[in-house]
Amino acid sequence: MKHIIILGDGMADHQVASLGNKTLLQYARPEYMNRLAREGRTGRLMTVPEGFPPGSEVANTSILGYDLNKVYEGRGPLEAASIGYDMADDDMAIRCNIITLEDGKIITHNGGNLETQDADVLIKYLNETLAKPINERERLRIGAPAGTDFERVKFITGIQYRHLLVIKGGNKHIVCNPPHDHPNEEWRGLLVKPEVAVANGSAADTSRLSPQATADLLNELILKSQELLAKHPYNIEKARRGERQANSIWPWSGGYRPSMQTLMQQYPQMKSGAVISAVDLIQGIGKYAGLSIIKVPGATGLANTNYEGKAQAAIDALKKDDFVFVHVEATDEAGHDGDVDLKLKAIDYLDKRLIKPILEAVEQMDEPVCVAILPDHPTPVELRIHVNEPVPFIIWYKGITPDEVQYYDEESCVSGGYGLLKMNEFMNEFMKIN
Repeated sequence: MKHIIILGDGMADHQVASLGNKTLLQYARPEYMNRLAREGRTGRLMTVPEGFPPGSEVANTSILGYDLNKVYEGRGPLEAASIGYDMADDDMAIRCNIITLEDGKIITHNGGNLETQDADVLIKYLNETLAKPINERERLRIGAPAGTDFERVKFITGIQYRHLLVIKGGNKHIVCNPPHDHPNEEWRGLLVKPEVAVANGSAADTSRLSPQATADLLNELILKSQELLAKHPYNIEKARRGERQANSIWPWSGGYRPSMQTLMQQYPQMKSGAVISAVDLIQGIGKYAGLSIIKVPGATGLANTNYEGKAQAAIDALKKDDFVFVHVEATDEAGHDGDVDLKLKAIDYLDKRLIKPILEAVEQMDEPVCVAILPDHPTPVELRIHVNEPVPFIIWYKGITPDEVQYYDEESCVSGGYGLLKMNEFMNEFMKIN
């Protein structure tokens, strides 16, 4: 038995008054997801352990069966792996969004839907102007250990608005606010702070900067980036056209190099696997999990992504690999934008342009394939943020005994045969099917 997970990031939602108090999945009634729900078994899954933020880095790692208490290091190190940056032991890697600020508030977490080629110019500009070797005066000011000789920061281009900031000797014990969780809020109150418990120390690691020094450094970079980006020709032209500017960096979710077993080590019945995603974060999880990374031309992370290309890549991967993880970001981005119509369209595209061709191919394969459909977390369009709530899931294969559920949505799956699973229980159940 081969296995494939198809994940619609942030696809789950709340009831929306304009949709007759239905959730988007209830309103959309996706044809192929509903068919799999009727023919398969359903349930709900808690993807985020207590004490962790309901981010995609947490939820997707949890879905794949990992214990977050043992492996979690934030988004930064995962995206470093995807980009191909080999972290040193004294590095702290942190996600670095390019965002839009207006009138003292965070307007959008994505820099006005920044394209990668434009972002690359901005990131290289910031690296040239801000990534300078520290001198003795700076060393004393930020509390770096004696004898320090390095570029204190390095900016590395990622995809679209999602980039990487590496701080040599940085300390992960800081409090950062994800920009997508704070739309239309004043940004100054959201600047980086040290964790309260370690505010005056170095979190038991004297080889690193203190949490306070790390927070001060990051806040300094935020302020300097605003000065520099405002003067860049890209933003001058954006302002001339009355368009949203990509006018500030926003670092968040930092950590050190993680230590993770591969999925093949955790599930010996799995000999090889692949991940298909347009998002650095998911590719990074896949790399640490021992999966091959398949990059699909035209895959964007938005509703205009290449669904057909992803479907064909998944079908091809199933011919040689035991396990395939297909991730689609579009539903999450629409949720963050608060765009009901766009999220409905993204659900429909996921259903008809990705799930349909994969299901049709699976039904013709000689070797049986077990299919799972689920989101990683809800991103309700009326809240525009991730929330920590159970998500509905489907498991289907030829010959499975179905439960009584007829539709795939947040409420119907409450009655599913799997009940309510938590964290790695989903992957354990999924991989038991042989």
